Amino acid sequence: MTHKCGKEERNLMAALKIANVNWQSKLNKAAHHTSDYSSTEAILRRGQAFNITLHLQTMVQSGDNFTFIASTGPSPAESQRTKAVFNLSEEGASGWSATQEPSEPGCINFTIFSPANAVIGRYKLKLQIVSGNKVSSTLLGQFVLLFNPWCPNDDVYMANEKERQEYVLNDSGIIFQGLEKYIQQEAWNYGQFEEDILDISLAILDRSLNHRQDPAADVSNRNNPIYVNSNDEKGVVEGKWNGKYCSGTNPLQWSGSVTILRKWYRGRYKPVRYGQCWVFAGVMCTVLRSLGIPTRVITNFNSAHDRNINLSIDKYVDISGKTLHLTEDSVWNFHVWNESWFIRRDLGSFYDGWQVLDATPQERSKGIYQCGPASTRAIKEGDVNLDYDSSFLFAAVNADYVTWIHYSNKRKERIYSDTRKIGRFISTKAVGTNSRVDVTANYKYPEAGSLKERQVYKKALKLLAVRSTGKRTKITRRRRRSSVAWRQNMTQPAQNPSISGKLILDASPVIGQDILLTLALRNLTSDFKNIKVKLRASAILYTRKPKAEILQLSRSVKLGSEEVKEISFKISYSQYKNSLVDDRKILVTAVCETKQGASLLVEKDIVLQDPFLTIKVLGPTVVHKAVNVQVTFTNPLSEVVTDCVLRAEGSGLIKDQLRINVARMAPMESSTVQFEIIPYKSGTRQLQVDLVCIHFSDIKGFVMLDVAPA
Repeated sequence: MTHKCGKEERNLMAALKIANVNWQSKLNKAAHHTSDYSSTEAILRRGQAFNITLHLQTMVQSGDNFTFIASTGPSPAESQRTKAVFNLSEEGASGWSATQEPSEPGCINFTIFSPANAVIGRYKLKLQIVSGNKVSSTLLGQFVLLFNPWCPNDDVYMANEKERQEYVLNDSGIIFQGLEKYIQQEAWNYGQFEEDILDISLAILDRSLNHRQDPAADVSNRNNPIYVNSNDEKGVVEGKWNGKYCSGTNPLQWSGSVTILRKWYRGRYKPVRYGQCWVFAGVMCTVLRSLGIPTRVITNFNSAHDRNINLSIDKYVDISGKTLHLTEDSVWNFHVWNESWFIRRDLGSFYDGWQVLDATPQERSKGIYQCGPASTRAIKEGDVNLDYDSSFLFAAVNADYVTWIHYSNKRKERIYSDTRKIGRFISTKAVGTNSRVDVTANYKYPEAGSLKERQVYKKALKLLAVRSTGKRTKITRRRRRSSVAWRQNMTQPAQNPSISGKLILDASPVIGQDILLTLALRNLTSDFKNIKVKLRASAILYTRKPKAEILQLSRSVKLGSEEVKEISFKISYSQYKNSLVDDRKILVTAVCETKQGASLLVEKDIVLQDPFLTIKVLGPTVVHKAVNVQVTFTNPLSEVVTDCVLRAEGSGLIKDQLRINVARMAPMESSTVQFEIIPYKSGTRQLQVDLVCIHFSDIKGFVMLDVAPA
């Protein structure tokens, strides 16, 4: 075998000797929109021609025949579409082709064309030359082939250039968090073009369950964006929603995907600790954009986690307002997932466009933690019978929210049913700016006075009932029973309320300061009312899971005919400082009881605001020129804080995360830190700054910079 290869090489040298191969890197990268990748490798997009030049040491003979072989994966085969054999000037059966172009003496220029449905990944390109009865082959090099949103025949084709710039080429973004009435912007560094990130993204595909079971079949399926989007649980990030994070990083302290992906890769594929939904979505967006699939990050406020898929979230509280865990259902203040853009050959063109992929490991689907890709059109139309977890995602944006007061195992009272609470202000970053775009209309019909939304809801319920008949698993039976029980409950309407109430913040709640609140109660009848009010405040996670009791108060209120009264109270800093969890959220509940029994539950979610952090760039930003950045921030507490760390990162601005120690800050003291950056890429860049401290949760800020070319 060795002897034969050597003989072939000698024949090649006799017939045609190649001095070197020029992959026309700059030209091809510009044509293929891959100039931003920090790699010397040829990075190309499928369905589009690329050029290579062979510099020769010997002349081409008139009878020489050229055949190209492009192959990818561990066991390339033409039957699996992972190997393409094609001659000059004729399209191969695989759709690959090559033509010879005019060239200078001593060179041959080739244009090679890959099909729009080629498998993506790292390829080897060989040239086989038949000269008379001599056959010889040589390896021309390697290239990476990606999805191509610029190619009309690619499944991921996106017609709008501004959208392609945003959803494929933008390496920074905004992830929305907080509450529906207090939406916050968090900057995120996607960094899909940074060094190693494309290699790491390809390595993620090679670590999947499918790849470990059958590598050849797995690689063969990588022509399909649906398949590439169907991620599995062998993840990059390990989730954790409560407790201490001392064996890893607090999820709130991540500012981008690059550090996480490198940590996973260099740690020999061990999941990085720890993440929550926005971290999973941020990392997933980086990987999919790096592979060429248009992707964006979506935030759903008041996101339902419907464990039994009956499209109803039941919340139980006791008479003191304490949340009871009588159901596995929950409503998160917000939940973050991804949308990717591609056509649905499997479902039909009606379902083309944005597809939901939820990378947060919440529920098993087909035995593993995965969710999607589900068509947003299917969710909007209530087509919950389609595959890809569309029923779970329909519930996330459109379940009904039913609140019960639980007196005992034998007695509970349904206070209200809210058809509009779930799935609010579904948000994503705007194309070309950092403003928020509301995409709720992509997920459901208007809920205010819209018959269509209720028709879709009833259709979804019916489809779930049909799906749960006949052959079914235990879980499906449980879901059906829950659905039936819920429909029975719905026939018992809640009484018309005799009082109404509202919790109002008297001032913006800032960490380190007292929280001032007012409960306004109104008598809706002409009868005199004696009301017992039980107020409770609890520190909660963004999943609305209570973590610690902060305050309990009881008050009695007398209300005359149609009278309004206000009860003012405060939650002092000393009361909440040791209970507060990192995401600084407090849930306040008021249960208001008349003599006839509990008749009103009022709730308010509070997010304590950070003091501001200001960032000033002291001069023009130009590629390869140093510029100073000044950051000013304030200790929000009435106590001394020590051992804070200021961190900065930004693709195209700082190669690795910058860390500066801040030794000591007196109570309410402002501090200024200055550091230098040397931008290495031009264009609009996002610089993120994060003050990390054990005494209070992160203070974050960001600034957009326009970096001029050198």
